[in-house]
Amino acid sequence: MTATGLRGDDLVLGYSGTTVVHGVSVRMAPGEVTALIGPNGSGKSTVLRSLARLHAVESGRISVGGGADAGRLEDAAPLSAREFARRVTLLSQSRPHPSGLAVRDVVAFGRHPHRRRFAALDDADRAAIASAMGLTGVEAMADRPVDQLSGGELQRVWLATCLAQDTGVLLLDEPTNHLDLRYQVEILDLVHQLAADHGTALGIVLHDLNHAATVADTVVLLHRGRVAAVGEPAAVLTAEHLSEVYELPIAVHDDPDTGLLRIEPRARHHERRRRPFAATA
Repeated sequence: MTATGLRGDDLVLGYSGTTVVHGVSVRMAPGEVTALIGPNGSGKSTVLRSLARLHAVESGRISVGGGADAGRLEDAAPLSAREFARRVTLLSQSRPHPSGLAVRDVVAFGRHPHRRRFAALDDADRAAIASAMGLTGVEAMADRPVDQLSGGELQRVWLATCLAQDTGVLLLDEPTNHLDLRYQVEILDLVHQLAADHGTALGIVLHDLNHAATVADTVVLLHRGRVAAVGEPAAVLTAEHLSEVYELPIAVHDDPDTGLLRIEPRARHHERRRRPFAATA
């Protein structure tokens, strides 16, 4: 895998003539995790899909670089779909549900950009598939039909498919969705590992702000299709920023055990839960 960077500059995006993203700029650098956060409808997934060239750009530019040119990005528009897919892959929220296939066969889909049409898997393909399945912990279910998997298991299989594509940029749209606590932690650990140990550029949409505080090098806070704040987690995940964007009182503090930021929304029932019970006669 070669070091690859991805950037979107001044992106304007919309649906059916209605603009929903207004001049957003984001950057995914090799070896770093960039988290996109914000309320529903803020444009997070739309931006991510545009970076994967799955959503048309009204104006602005998508740039990508690889190898020695990772710091000098080129316009992604002239690249063929196959060329682009060798550099960037996306784990989206909505994916087809394959039927009649084993897990190993689904993971092998990720090798398509690297193979000639109708060509059999070669040693490099098989090694990439095995590595992806090992990283995501699905090797034990390699021969199971995907029809028999739970939602969380299938989520990990699709992530393995993305990893088998062996790109320098990995875009993840809410990858912890449908996963129990254990696998949420394991996916976030894997995201950190891919960036730190493999030099992958990670762009990840997250709803859980504590997950963003845990895994991100850079946080992009979106609000109504615009960047409300961008920078290191401590600079973006502040009570002031979050309370304004989410329109809800939010407290932020340092966890004394981990040293990480902890974000706590203050719902209306919060104080009621803390009140002592009144004594009765």
